[in-house]
Amino acid sequence: MARPRTFDEERALDAAMRTFWEKGYEATSTQDLCDATGLGRSSIYNTFKSKRDLFERALARYIDSMTSTQLAVLEDRRLTAAERIRTLLAMVVDGETEHRAGGRSLGCLTVNTTVELAARDSRAAGMLERDTARRLAALRAVLEEGRRDGSITSRRDAGALARFVNAAIGGMRISSQGGADRSALESIADVTLDALTA
Repeated sequence: MARPRTFDEERALDAAMRTFWEKGYEATSTQDLCDATGLGRSSIYNTFKSKRDLFERALARYIDSMTSTQLAVLEDRRLTAAERIRTLLAMVVDGETEHRAGGRSLGCLTVNTTVELAARDSRAAGMLERDTARRLAALRAVLEEGRRDGSITSRRDAGALARFVNAAIGGMRISSQGGADRSALESIADVTLDALTA
């Protein structure tokens, strides 16, 4: 009979997610994961099978949490479409200034993983592509609503604008990792909104 687990698997997953977020997949050692989760190697491998499995589960958890939060903002029909985009961009600025380690932003685990792994890891790339498609669809829908409610005035294609906003958010996250402060990130957000509403 298998012994019952004596630890909180969800808490361990969150600790591993934070470690991958701070260090990246390649630079995170099994010992780093043991230190972060408080688990021994055997517990990690018995529960998560491998570093790779743990990473994929941590990435999936991050994607689900982050994308769900963003979609909740984009689907808030109490606000105009432009206000929803503004709220989303403000949320990114706040997140980038709150999640810092050693004075630098941790960025976004999905952006970090795209840079580190997507070109050579088809499984990670597939997870990231599905997440991007989901966010782009939500952004496009909001931008189309904005055309109807008059708050989005750019005449560009809604799909192209969705990709632009998504790229601006990614750029804000990378700029923050490079040391950009709140004021610089707010400036990028303002220019992004100007492109949609000017």
